[in-house]
Amino acid sequence: MIRSELIQKVADENPHLYQRDVEKIVSTIFDEITGALASGDRVELRGFGAFSVKQRDARVGRNPRTGEPVQVEEKHVPFFKAGKLLRDRLNDKA
Repeated sequence: MIRSELIQKVADENPHLYQRDVEKIVSTIFDEITGALASGDRVELRGFGAFSVKQRDARVGRNPRTGEPVQVEEKHVPFFKAGKLLRDRLNDKA
């Protein structure tokens, strides 16, 4: 599902809301999650899962084309851990 499909689904299920309001709500939620992760916080949505940031240390990698060593800098990557309710629903244990 892409963002526009999510907006459309929420708008369809809430006919009392205007489409532009639903777009603003979805964008605000994503912006808040992104902002929290950027500041190093953890975001937990009960029943769905938790978003956090993991640090990957600097390392020596390899250029796949030439095979020569390349220095890869330290970086932070987003990480998602599914909640129990989501895992159970995916595995038909509802």
